[in-house]
Amino acid sequence: MRKQKPVSNSFVIMTELVLPNDTNTLNNLMGGRMMHLMDIAAAISAQKHSNRIVVTASVDNVSFRDSIRLGNVVTLQAQVTRSFSSSMEVHIDVWAEDIPSGTKLKTNEAFFTFVAVDQAGRPIDVPEALPETDEEIKLYDGALRRRQLRLVLAGRMKPAEAQELKALFALD
Repeated sequence: MRKQKPVSNSFVIMTELVLPNDTNTLNNLMGGRMMHLMDIAAAISAQKHSNRIVVTASVDNVSFRDSIRLGNVVTLQAQVTRSFSSSMEVHIDVWAEDIPSGTKLKTNEAFFTFVAVDQAGRPIDVPEALPETDEEIKLYDGALRRRQLRLVLAGRMKPAEAQELKALFALD
């Protein structure tokens, strides 16, 4: 039986200030820089869950809702949603805060997948993720569908084998 760990143990908060070197010519945070920050926060979350070295396996469902401006404070919140044998899905929310105006809004959201590896780079088992709150359970329940979709899109699973997706669309 795999070791079990509450998903709350993987919760990470990371805060950054948007500086001129992070922005494009419109003084907005560059998308690539945002992805870099998200990858770091998500990797830390996956490491906390697995107590292992992790590598990024996939990134999906990245949404860029609003621009993050020069001088904004960016807060990233990441947490493992579910683990499989050696992989973990991590959900990230990103908030931008304009401290002088007192405004704060959610600007980005994404799901990253990481694989835990040993010192030789081979996949290694990770603890089972245990959701506890309603939100954690909702994300946990949806993780299997998101995983199957990632595998189908990557050509690593046949659509007919994706039972959770078939059930979602009531396909026979």
